Amino acid sequence: MIAAAPLIRQLKVAPYEPIWRAMQKFTDERRHATPDEIWFIEHPPVFTLGLNASREHLLAPGDIPVLQIDRGGQVTYHGPGQLMIYPLLDLRRLKLGVRDLVMALENAVIDYAAASGLKASGSRAAPGVYVEGAKLASIGLRIRRGSCYHGMALNVSLDPEPFERINVCGYKNLRVTRLADHGIKDGLETVANDLVPHLLRQLGYKAISTDLQAVNSR
Repeated sequence: MIAAAPLIRQLKVAPYEPIWRAMQKFTDERRHATPDEIWFIEHPPVFTLGLNASREHLLAPGDIPVLQIDRGGQVTYHGPGQLMIYPLLDLRRLKLGVRDLVMALENAVIDYAAASGLKASGSRAAPGVYVEGAKLASIGLRIRRGSCYHGMALNVSLDPEPFERINVCGYKNLRVTRLADHGIKDGLETVANDLVPHLLRQLGYKAISTDLQAVNSR
């Protein structure tokens, strides 16, 4: 059975912590019939550390705030020009395991990149999407009550300098890349709109609906 369409929320810039708390609240309060949602968001500069991340990978944060959160994975950076993709999904209803979910997120970006003439690939050793060995998108998830939150960060046009202040995703000398480095000059809203059909197909949905209201008002 094909799952009913999720609600797509396309947002503007929002601070990280209120969105994180809103995702937790949504997940804790959802019921079996609650529709899934996918949020697209851009954050002000922040470093986030996963639940069991080591601070040794945080080399020189400087004036950028650091927040320890409840996703998996090590340290990463979020900032303007990076598209955050937050799938708030009932995995039991979708019949998706964690590995299936990770691969679906990766494959959606890989398909989007291919449609734009860019060859990208995933990795089972270090989840995410890569172009010529450099990381284009990172994934960090939390599974609770059979549902997921957090998600994927896609580098569109952000300033890459803050990545030099950390061991990206816990790996020394891991390079990062952006869509803008490969001739894709679209803004975040356009990238989000173009990514939606690939996400829905990979996750097993059949149609879409949109709602542009802010989620941090929950």
